[in-house]
Amino acid sequence: MRVWKYGDDVNTDMLFPGKYTYTCSTPDEIIPHLLEDLDPEFATKARPGDVIMAGENFGCGSSREQPTVGLKAIGIEAVIAKSFARIFYRSAINQGLILIECPRAVDAYREGDTVEVDPERGIITVGSQEFKFPKLPPEILAIRDAGGLLERVRARLKERGRIDGKS
Repeated sequence: MRVWKYGDDVNTDMLFPGKYTYTCSTPDEIIPHLLEDLDPEFATKARPGDVIMAGENFGCGSSREQPTVGLKAIGIEAVIAKSFARIFYRSAINQGLILIECPRAVDAYREGDTVEVDPERGIITVGSQEFKFPKLPPEILAIRDAGGLLERVRARLKERGRIDGKS
């Protein structure tokens, strides 16, 4: 697991350059361009289970879905930031990407520290320090576990016999 640390106001253009908005729509097309202007190594070195830590206003900018689609597809376990832009937060939920506001954990992190996230218990461990945050609601965890909001809705409809699972 690797921790990727960034500062304040990381906007959607930094996460996924706008010049690709109309040419990249699938995860395989999006991933190579993730953070390419901010951190050119991210797309090739990020691995499932990695964590992003960032400052204030993470995800500000446009409403494009590509940043959250790509971060989820590459396997980012969680983004821990001091604060998030509201539109990015909603897009992340739709994709099943866990976002956690915990300024103290971000401030405590030092290069080389291990970071563990337990969204069910509401605890982030940074090195030997524990930081509490409000436990994520069960429905948010269910969306994450289903692989996103669309998959969660499909599963619920299937449970209720309203779709046959082929739709």
